[in-house]
Amino acid sequence: MILVTGLSGSGKSSAAKALEDAGYYCVDNLPLPLLRTFLRDPQQQIGGHELIAVVADVRATGFADAFPDILEEVDRERFRFTLLFLDASEEALVRRFSETRRSHPLAGLDRPLLRGIRQEREVLAEVRGNADLVLDTSDWSIHDLRREIYRELDEASEGTMMVSLFSFGFKHGMPTGSDLVFDVRFMPNPYFRPDLRELTGKDAPVQEFLEDQSDFREFLQRLEDFLLFLLPRYSRENRSYLSVAVGCTGGRHRSVASCEAIAERLGEKGWHAHLSHRDIDR
Repeated sequence: MILVTGLSGSGKSSAAKALEDAGYYCVDNLPLPLLRTFLRDPQQQIGGHELIAVVADVRATGFADAFPDILEEVDRERFRFTLLFLDASEEALVRRFSETRRSHPLAGLDRPLLRGIRQEREVLAEVRGNADLVLDTSDWSIHDLRREIYRELDEASEGTMMVSLFSFGFKHGMPTGSDLVFDVRFMPNPYFRPDLRELTGKDAPVQEFLEDQSDFREFLQRLEDFLLFLLPRYSRENRSYLSVAVGCTGGRHRSVASCEAIAERLGEKGWHAHLSHRDIDR
């Protein structure tokens, strides 16, 4: 569990998005009574999630008074718990609020922006002192913050990016939104084998038929090498996913078998791949 807090404008929302892309279930700005209940037993509230991130800050009424007590109640023996505090200089915060034209939660008609920033810093001084990790985002871009969170929390960007493998049939139309598209219609088509026609690329006889083809084996090896070259480089650019589409004529045999095989190979190399077969039932 990672609990994210800090000064308004320091990048908490960006941090939450980075953690969400790394596989965390994110909860933002719960009222303090609900936050206390949630932190006491998050599995009861959202069972099935092993990685949880919670954002809490002065937007919650009574935050400064109640939050230290809420932290004391967290069972650190039950969870691997990290309190992450995001900080930034006055100059950086003033610039960010001026650029976004958003109001500071402690500023208003009777209190200028800089005074609100300073009051919030005083209010959060104790919380900052209790933090497990403090990051100063004054000179960082969104990408810098994302990269630093992954580094500090040992969520290395390599291996966390989702790879979406998508099979399709060209006769049903090209997919939209794919980053990479590969055409496997150069391979022998199992459709023309009566004993394989009604099967799909997920069935062993079709896979065995294709694996007997040297072109299929070479294609898989070349595609695996190509993706293993690309994925770390895309990941370093803070991409959270890469969509790879593989097409054959009908989208039932060659493209499906190719995606199944590539997903297995990538999994063996530590990359998580999500499979989708658009036209397998057509």
